[in-house]
Amino acid sequence: MITIRKASDRGHADHGWLKSHHSFSFADYHDPRHMGFGNLRVINEDRIAPGTGFGTHGHRDMEIVSYVLSGELAHKDSIGNGQPGPGGAAGAKVSGVIKPGDVQRMSAGRGVMHSEFNHAPDATTHFLQIWIEPAERGIEPGYEQKHFDADSKRGTLRLVASPDGRDGSVTIHADAALYSGLFDGDQALKRALDLARKTYVHLVRGSLTVNGHALQAGDALRLEHESELSIEHGRDAEVLVFDLH
Repeated sequence: MITIRKASDRGHADHGWLKSHHSFSFADYHDPRHMGFGNLRVINEDRIAPGTGFGTHGHRDMEIVSYVLSGELAHKDSIGNGQPGPGGAAGAKVSGVIKPGDVQRMSAGRGVMHSEFNHAPDATTHFLQIWIEPAERGIEPGYEQKHFDADSKRGTLRLVASPDGRDGSVTIHADAALYSGLFDGDQALKRALDLARKTYVHLVRGSLTVNGHALQAGDALRLEHESELSIEHGRDAEVLVFDLH
């Protein structure tokens, strides 16, 4: 079964400094038909105005993936990322600045505080905020950030997040895998799917045909009990594919 979710049907919020489209129910947007898909709970397409951002706030028991499309996103958290660690500036764990091509994973676990900010004076940060329900609650909070170059995603699906960190992906504590692909011109892909699992396809930008359905930026497909994923006819397309419990 294939269900199309058009970009124009998503929830929308305009806070001035933040403009967001919600694929699933989030904050003031509530639709009982779109509470999540499998263990995928949130995909927010956010645009943060220059010099603004999310102040310090808390999360728990959620795997949170940030995927920047343009601009930069500066991250700080209560477990020492993006700020000096116990040993001072030299002991900081990672920079916490996320750029296009980067994938950031934060495991909220039993509780973490963090902030996200666009420090650029004249550029909007455009990114996807993704929440996936964890396989286990109350784990130790954690953070990971990796870069995946464009060449590794051209005409294929590059694994960028998985439960075991295989193929250099970031490790998420959830029964889910996330792939990123770039398709243009005659680049095409066919992949067998596990009938017992769910697949969610979110087109980040451009245009693409997936299982015979023409998609535009922001559109998505839900696939259930389907045996194959077919991707073709891309035009400057960037796509995310979720393999879900």
